[in-house]
Amino acid sequence: MNAGLDNAGLPGSTEKYTHLPVLPREVAHYLSFGERPVRLIDGTVGSGGHSSLLLAANPKALLLGIDRDGEALERAARRLAFAGDRVKLVHGEFGDIAATAADNGFAGADGILLDIGVSSPQIDDPSRGFSWRNDGPLDMRMDASCGISAAELLNTCPEERLAAIFHDWGEIRSARKLAAAVVVRRKTAPFAGTVEFADFCESVLGRTPRGVLPLPTLVFQALRIAVNDELGQLERGLSGALKTLCPGGVMAVISFHSLEDRMVKNFMRDAARGCVCPPDFPVCRCGHRPEVELVTRKAVMAGEEELAANRRSAPARLRVARKTDFEKSN
Repeated sequence: MNAGLDNAGLPGSTEKYTHLPVLPREVAHYLSFGERPVRLIDGTVGSGGHSSLLLAANPKALLLGIDRDGEALERAARRLAFAGDRVKLVHGEFGDIAATAADNGFAGADGILLDIGVSSPQIDDPSRGFSWRNDGPLDMRMDASCGISAAELLNTCPEERLAAIFHDWGEIRSARKLAAAVVVRRKTAPFAGTVEFADFCESVLGRTPRGVLPLPTLVFQALRIAVNDELGQLERGLSGALKTLCPGGVMAVISFHSLEDRMVKNFMRDAARGCVCPPDFPVCRCGHRPEVELVTRKAVMAGEEELAANRRSAPARLRVARKTDFEKSN
């Protein structure tokens, strides 16, 4: 996710970008390999902010950048042009990272970054429909060339499914009430615009008290996750990234809400476990060995300096793991 910081001095910048990646120093630290030749994968390359820092720090690094947003790839191509043929950009989903890496000669990568979620350019462009604060079409697709929009989902999805989306992915207490109201309203006036739908949500659920995350934000989050299969992408992406790493390779994952962070935390915790035999077994029979070692025991968050300059960095959580190599250790 790109954060709202001044872009001055970012490697490869040739345009007046108003966005920088969150946790840039931390990502650069954990994915630092000195100046030895390495293969890096940015599975959510976005505008190329993180990638530009990694490529500038290591002139021998090769990078595969993946994104399903065609507009983001165009921005990344401009920002990363300084690295020349060290960069390969691919239009695809990070859930397919293992296959994409293999197809492009990046199997056995040394470092993988997944920066999950919607980016600032997507949020700030009303035509993309991600924000309820700016009027635009209810779209929310990260890949605008395929899939169904948020409007199509709202206007066609069964009531029970809508309630599950609002409850599970937006954590809306009155999810059933909202879903029922959506189904009644769409019969006479299908939903089309962001502000219109946000106003509708508040008319059904009431206005959010001060100091609490606005309800439309949570509803839009739920719709965005559903439209883009974000949690399914994350599940497949984590598994694929682990398969793609070489022994000793590093995986860094940035998430922006509790559902994502919980998935990342649990995935890395489970992959770091050794024996999974029942506790009453006198000796190990499963033969299971840790697939990773945890580099960060707790989520890394933005410091005071970054928070002061960039409010969008506040929810960012970074977790890092290193793939084990038992052949070397044994």
